[in-house]
Amino acid sequence: MTQKHQIQLFEERKVRTVWDDKEEKWYFSIVDVVDILTDSANPQTYWRVLKNRLKKEGNETVTNCNALRMLAADGKMRLTDVADTEQLFRLIQSIPSPKAEPFKQWMASVAAHRLDQMQDPELNFEQAYADYRRLGYSDKWINQRLRSIEVRKELTDEWDRAGITDQTQYATLTDIITREWSGKSTHQYKQFKGLKKESLRDNMTNIELALNTLAEASATEISKARNPKGYTQSAAVAREGGKIAGNARKQLEQRVGHSVISPTKASDYLPSAPEVRQIETADGD
Repeated sequence: MTQKHQIQLFEERKVRTVWDDKEEKWYFSIVDVVDILTDSANPQTYWRVLKNRLKKEGNETVTNCNALRMLAADGKMRLTDVADTEQLFRLIQSIPSPKAEPFKQWMASVAAHRLDQMQDPELNFEQAYADYRRLGYSDKWINQRLRSIEVRKELTDEWDRAGITDQTQYATLTDIITREWSGKSTHQYKQFKGLKKESLRDNMTNIELALNTLAEASATEISKARNPKGYTQSAAVAREGGKIAGNARKQLEQRVGHSVISPTKASDYLPSAPEVRQIETADGD
């Protein structure tokens, strides 16, 4: 099962979502939806009270709601109550709000757009390109970033084939690759750049992104040749792929005389990017 985390916008308000490739459905953060519909000072409390009331009433929708790890305000992946589109339609009926109908229409458009993308994968890239352009990224960087997304997808497909299903293992494998090529764990790298909730890849320079792409592409090719099974063998492959890019980084740094790992982040060089929206996270990024 591959899950893709994405920040969606409803009237400039953020909604954390997860697309599940296996089930082919969106999951929405219930607290984010409650926040939008109610403008509550404490949407977590509002949801907790509503959930308890609906449970006492025997509401099956609440009973069937899942919890998935999503990026929290503190920058950590925390279990969050989520609902798929059908469940959320039912829950919204229990929340008096003038935004209920517009939000339902927005949900339907999100689902329809994803179906279109599944029929025509090129739409994924067109949408991502437009999003990055709107944020102020250069064409050169965007093309490189989109290529890195494609490479990342090939790598996660290999992990799926190797039997990696736990999201924690996805994040750990990503961390291994990052540490091997950059000398920093993903968390240390984000701290170095002064990032919190923002995507690390969306804040990499051109050379950082190129090295990260080389590391993941190398891991993918080694995995195809070795056909690893399970986490332990996949971790060994991840280290080898990361080391290839790590060696390239060291050789480059010897030639240029300075580190190519930069504290620069998107808000430092984009014309108007107080906060970089996460176009598509990559399992542990």
